[in-house]
Amino acid sequence: MTQLRDRSNRAPKAATIARHGRMPRRAAWKTVLGLIGAVVVVALVAGGSVAAIATWSLAKDVKTVAIGADTKGPPPNIAAMKGGFNILLVGTDTRVGQGSLGGGVRTAGTGALNDVNILIHVAEDQKSAVAVSIPRDMVVPIPKCENGGPASALPINNALSLGGLACVAATVQGLTGLNIDFAGLITFEGVIAMSDAVGGVDVCTDGPIRDRDSGLDIESAGTHTLQGAQALAFLRTRHGVGDGSDLGRINSQQVYLSSLVRKIKSNDTLTDLGKLYGIAKAATQNITLSENFSRLDTLVSIALVLKKIPLQNIVFVQYPGNTGGTGVYAGKVQPIKSLANELFTAIKADQPIGLDASAVGGDTAGSTLDPNAPKDAATPAPAPTSSADGTDQPISGLKGQTAAQYTCSVAYHF
Repeated sequence: MTQLRDRSNRAPKAATIARHGRMPRRAAWKTVLGLIGAVVVVALVAGGSVAAIATWSLAKDVKTVAIGADTKGPPPNIAAMKGGFNILLVGTDTRVGQGSLGGGVRTAGTGALNDVNILIHVAEDQKSAVAVSIPRDMVVPIPKCENGGPASALPINNALSLGGLACVAATVQGLTGLNIDFAGLITFEGVIAMSDAVGGVDVCTDGPIRDRDSGLDIESAGTHTLQGAQALAFLRTRHGVGDGSDLGRINSQQVYLSSLVRKIKSNDTLTDLGKLYGIAKAATQNITLSENFSRLDTLVSIALVLKKIPLQNIVFVQYPGNTGGTGVYAGKVQPIKSLANELFTAIKADQPIGLDASAVGGDTAGSTLDPNAPKDAATPAPAPTSSADGTDQPISGLKGQTAAQYTCSVAYHF
């Protein structure tokens, strides 16, 4: 395969091509949205998305795009999917239609990058889920896509510009060996709208964080309620947290996501129909879904599964990688293949993923346990119940946390 140049700082060919499809406009839509629809959105956010991937038309067009897993005919039966199912959530840094968000205006001619890549696996028994964050700077093989490739070694955030959501899905499928059953793409505006819809997300930091690149300005240590542009800036900051790398940024994203999940699953949100409707509206206006994922019956089925998974059984982990490499990995993230193989072998076998006591923090920490958290929450993630052969023991070396854990983002000290 050929090796393509990193497109992060140059203009690639135009990327995502979304196909629009109109969903039926029925009088019952408002009732469905208010009573069932919003709960579906909430439940799927609780599954680990940066901003609700579960969404459909609010009496408007819903954007869809075909990926390899999309099929003609009846939608897949969630309950009958052997080995569970996988959802890919992608956050794009496109500035098209986003004003000046994210630090400067990126026009249509400069392409869009996949800034956030989260692969969620829901177990077949529907009792646990794991969300794997893949660093945007991780160098991986990219298959032949609509606008370029194949490439033997390229940062994964080039995949969107090379062929849209379908190319990102194909790249992640090749990297992990997992079939991508459903996929969704969220914009900057979507992240902001979601944080506003829930009334802000509480994040803990161990010190002040100021990052001119992302626009983040947190003046002191403690817990801060972030929404709007500051919520987006917190999710995007790299130079302000951890070791200043993309790995520290992912840890901070998990601080935010775990807090978002707890808030959305709280009674204060689930009993507020106005807030639920706002979450649904924020999602529908800023998202593109794979065709299978945009079907209402599929969304309801997935939501019912995710809604019942306990917080302690929702695990966020980082795709194993490190910095400091040479050659194609210089200034980027290099996969730790042995640890990644162990992780995805367990996921393919549909085993629950356990974390050991070193999962939070470490030499390049981007997060640490919150000392002010509730007493029963500020503890290391427990291992799943052990089987006779020990196959579901914690995977040593994985970085991450459960949705039940209260953690703090670690400020980068210059």
